[in-house]
Amino acid sequence: MSRIAKKLILIPKNISVSLNNNIITIFSSNITNSYLFSNKVVIKVNENNLSVNPITDDKKSWAIAGTTRSIINNIIIGITTGFSKTLQLVGIGYRAQIDYKINTITLFLGFSHTINYKFPKNIMLKCVNNTEIIITGYDKQLVGQVAANIRSYRRVEPYKGKGIRYINEIINIKEIKKNK
Repeated sequence: MSRIAKKLILIPKNISVSLNNNIITIFSSNITNSYLFSNKVVIKVNENNLSVNPITDDKKSWAIAGTTRSIINNIIIGITTGFSKTLQLVGIGYRAQIDYKINTITLFLGFSHTINYKFPKNIMLKCVNNTEIIITGYDKQLVGQVAANIRSYRRVEPYKGKGIRYINEIINIKEIKKNK
């Protein structure tokens, strides 16, 4: 049985929740987010909390209820505080530039060409310096996906540690291969 599904979700005062059939809509003053949940789950909204329960008492329904509860909780956290990931470019000549007019980040990663990545409108990118990119947004999945897409252009190689990495990522550097 899922223990996560049994926890109540606290709803802050500045957030409103509405239910229509299998769609839950969570909105604050300027951000609205909706989620289509499974028909194997029942959501009950009280004054300041929300509960997610399965219709039947089998293992799969509890798993769906736990997943639904986590997604709804992440939507509420995203609307109130937001999510962020920080990428670091490590390597000689590696740098990034952001053009906010066309929502594009240009990456210089040691290739013979530049890489232009068009990021979604509800994601905000910021370059602290040329080698550090901060990705913020209210959708946890989308922030992680944008970070993974940017990182995929130049993964960290294991011998020198060059590439795009998360800010707190630990890279195990391999020893150089030696001839006997």
